[in-house]
Amino acid sequence: MPVFHPVLLCGGSGTRLWPLSRQSYPKQFVELTGEESLYQASARRLSGPGFAAPTIVTAADFRFIVIEQLAALEIIPADILIEPAAKNTAAAICAAALALEAREPGALMLVAPSDHVIPDAERFQSAVQAAEPTAQAGQLVTFGIRPDRPETGYGWLELSTPSPDFAPDVAPEPQPLKGFVEKPDLATAEALLAGGMHLWNAGIFLFSTTAILEAFAAHVPEVLSTCRAAFEGAEKDLSFTRLAPEPWDALPDISIDYAVMEKAPNLSVLPYGGAWSDLGDWQAVWREAEANPRGTVTSGPVTALECHDTLLHAASEDQQLIGLGLSDIVAVAMPDAVLVAHKDRAQEVKQVVAELKSKGVPQAETLPRDYRPWGWYESLVAGQRFQVKRIVVHPGAALSLQSHHHRAEHWIVVEGTAKVTIGEQVQLVSENQSAYIPLGTVHRLENPGKVPLTLIEVQTGSYFGEDDIIRYEDVYARDQGAKR
Repeated sequence: MPVFHPVLLCGGSGTRLWPLSRQSYPKQFVELTGEESLYQASARRLSGPGFAAPTIVTAADFRFIVIEQLAALEIIPADILIEPAAKNTAAAICAAALALEAREPGALMLVAPSDHVIPDAERFQSAVQAAEPTAQAGQLVTFGIRPDRPETGYGWLELSTPSPDFAPDVAPEPQPLKGFVEKPDLATAEALLAGGMHLWNAGIFLFSTTAILEAFAAHVPEVLSTCRAAFEGAEKDLSFTRLAPEPWDALPDISIDYAVMEKAPNLSVLPYGGAWSDLGDWQAVWREAEANPRGTVTSGPVTALECHDTLLHAASEDQQLIGLGLSDIVAVAMPDAVLVAHKDRAQEVKQVVAELKSKGVPQAETLPRDYRPWGWYESLVAGQRFQVKRIVVHPGAALSLQSHHHRAEHWIVVEGTAKVTIGEQVQLVSENQSAYIPLGTVHRLENPGKVPLTLIEVQTGSYFGEDDIIRYEDVYARDQGAKR
C-alpha cells in the first residue's frame, strides 16, 4: 500500500473572513463548520492507514497553535517548518519537498491548504489513491473540483477531454491537464461552466519529491537554490525547524502555479466530484452552512426576523445580534468589531481590512483574545493608569520567568490553582485567593493542576505593552521580544 506524506500549508493573512479571522488568528484555526477547526479537520482527513505523519509549513506566530491543535487530535507531526516570512506557495512547497526528500527520498507528497472544507473524507482519500500511479510515474497531479456555478473567485483548470462521470461510485481517473485559466469575469465563468471542459483549481497537489524538485530545477532554479540554502541553514527550535531567514528573504513572492505548474510539461489533473469549498469569503460560509427555509444562516446568540438569504453570526454569548427584514446581507459581530455587507460584495472584505490597516486600527489584524503557547488572555477594561485582563493557563503550562519596568500586577484566581513565584518565594494560590507582584519583581505564573487555570489580572502603572518584559527563563524558548 502506498504511503502518502501530507504537507499542510498553514499560513494566511486572515483577511477574507474578517472580523472573525484576522492576521493574529486566521481562519484555519477557527471552528467555522463544526467542533474542529478547519486545520484540525484537514489534518484528520489526511491521516489514518496509508498516510504518514504530516509536515506543516507555517509562520512563527502560529507554531504553538499548530502543535496544540494537532495534539488535541493525538497527531504528532513529522516536521513543522517555520517560514521567516510569507513568500507564497512556491517557496513553502519547495522547502517542504526538501525536508521530506532528506527524510525519505522519492516520497509521495500530498500538498493541501489547511483551510479547505471537504466533508467526505473517504471519497477524497479514494481520489488520492486513484492519482497515486500517475504521481509515481513522475507526473505532477493537481486536483480539479467539479464546478456547480460560474465562480469568479477561483482559478480554473482546462481539461483535455470533457468532464467525466462524477457519480460517487465511479473511481476518478487522472488525465493530461491542458492549461490554467486565471480568475475569470462572470461572462467567462459562465462559458467555462457551460462548456464542460473546465474544473475549479483547488490548489491541492500530489507528486513525488523527485518530480517536484526536478520541476523547480528546470523552471525556477533560483527558487530551488535559495530554498535549499534556507533549509540547509535551518535551526532546530524545540520541535520546530526554523528556516534560515537571510536566504529566505531573497525568495520571490510567487505561487506554485506561476513558478512551476504553468510551465511544466508533465501535468495531470484528477477530477474530483465531491463537495469542496475553500471558504474564501462570507458568501462561501453562507453557502456551506445549513440554512433555514428562508435561506438564512445563524450562529451564536442571533435572532432573525423576516430575513432572507442572509448570514448572521455573533461570536460572544454576551451579545445579541438581531436581523430584521434583511435580504442578501452578511452581518458578523465580534466584541470589538462588526461587519455588515451585501452578500454579493463579500470578496471585497479584504479591501476593508486594508483600509483599516491604513488608518492604524488594531482590529484590522488582532483579536481581543491573544493566544499564547501556554493558553490565552484578553483585555476586559483599560484606563490611563490601569488594565484588567482575564488569563487562562493550560494544565501543566507556565509563563516565562519575567519582570516589568513599568507596571505592577495583582492576580486573583477564580478557577483552578496557580503556582506563583515572586522573587525567592513560591506559593500555591487557590480560588478566591490572590497574589501581588510589585513593579520590577521577578515572577512566574504556572498551572500545576489538571484543569485550566483562570485568573483576573489587574495591572497598574504607566505602560502596559506586551514588550515591557524582561525574560529570564522560558520553557518555550521564545526570545526577549516575544509576548509573555
